[in-house]
Amino acid sequence: MVLNELAQGLRPTAEGVEWFEGRSEDDQRKVLHALVEVCGQARACEDDVPESIALSGIRPTHTLAVMLTKWRFGMAALPAYELTKSFRLLVALFSIADTRRRTQHCADRCGHEWHNLSVPRRDAT
Repeated sequence: MVLNELAQGLRPTAEGVEWFEGRSEDDQRKVLHALVEVCGQARACEDDVPESIALSGIRPTHTLAVMLTKWRFGMAALPAYELTKSFRLLVALFSIADTRRRTQHCADRCGHEWHNLSVPRRDAT
């Protein structure tokens, strides 16, 4: 739910990062794996990469950005100090792809419950 709220701009990125950093390293890696899966489900494409790098605030020359430019998604296997940056980058990619999918394919109030979210309560996780 948090990932969809982040992708739809219903939860600020800083709050998402705080949520992510509050998880164990193992859970962070699981979240990154889940993000890769939802990016695929949202039909992220290589054309989304430059915009996602810019949106994430990650330098285009950073390892993560270069990996994504080459369409490599092994971020969950990177050292622990790279996990938060990976999270920011993958959330940006998911946001771009999900926004396109919602506006092009689900514009008429589709039945996907994750596309019809309301503003989250601040105490919800």
